[in-house]
Amino acid sequence: MRLVGFMNNGRRWIGELHPDGVRPIDDVEEYFRNGADTAPRGEFLDPATLEPAPPVPATAKVFCVGLNYRAHAEEVKVSPVDAVPTVFGRWASTLSCDGADVPVPPGEGELDWEGELAAIIGRPLLGAGEDESLAAVLGWTCFNDLSARRLQTRTPQWTLGKNGDLTAPMGPAIVADAGFDHRAQRLVTRVNGKVVQDADTADMIFSPGQVLAHISQALTVQPGDVVALGTPSGVGASMTPPRAARPGDVVEVEISGIGTLRNRLTPARPLPDRHR
Repeated sequence: MRLVGFMNNGRRWIGELHPDGVRPIDDVEEYFRNGADTAPRGEFLDPATLEPAPPVPATAKVFCVGLNYRAHAEEVKVSPVDAVPTVFGRWASTLSCDGADVPVPPGEGELDWEGELAAIIGRPLLGAGEDESLAAVLGWTCFNDLSARRLQTRTPQWTLGKNGDLTAPMGPAIVADAGFDHRAQRLVTRVNGKVVQDADTADMIFSPGQVLAHISQALTVQPGDVVALGTPSGVGASMTPPRAARPGDVVEVEISGIGTLRNRLTPARPLPDRHR
């Protein structure tokens, strides 16, 4: 099953993507509250007529893992930390969809790409082991942890550099398929059609089960939460000279078995007058 999010009468819904269209399932909040096992219902909708939305609750927690590929740790000249994963957070307001424009934060001018595999959680976890944690994954999707490097590297804390508005696109769908092997997927990132990252998810230091089990020792991981599992080598900041994507550039993240997440960068959007 492939799941997508869309807006319906001002509410965020989730539906099944099918060759005949999108078949609605439920309000996304209700879907995850009810155990993420509600069956599709209603007539097929034309995807071209739908306003896309992230297929997770607006209250979702977004966990990201830093330095989780050995080759990436080597390119940034950091020894892999084998004891525990390095986890940082994004706000749900950073999430966006396949095809959405991504604004570059004011004063930053550019964003670095970080193509990633992400897990979407379907059942609560607290104090869980690796097997229980992996079994709680509803499905998998592409994720782009677009990073404002100037802000990220200016202090030891990464929060501002990792939380630009809409800088965490995910998609094109959640693949909820028991046959999907997260350990054997090719991950390719392209900028304007040129490959910048090309790796295998087998290079992960910490498996999804290990990452989730670690997080669940600290807090409850809820249905609908997103866990981005780290990026491979090939980030722009480690190139000679360093590179980054700028307004007008198109960044794609393709994962075999999922598809291609595609987004265009744009200049920062000014606030509407009513918010000034």
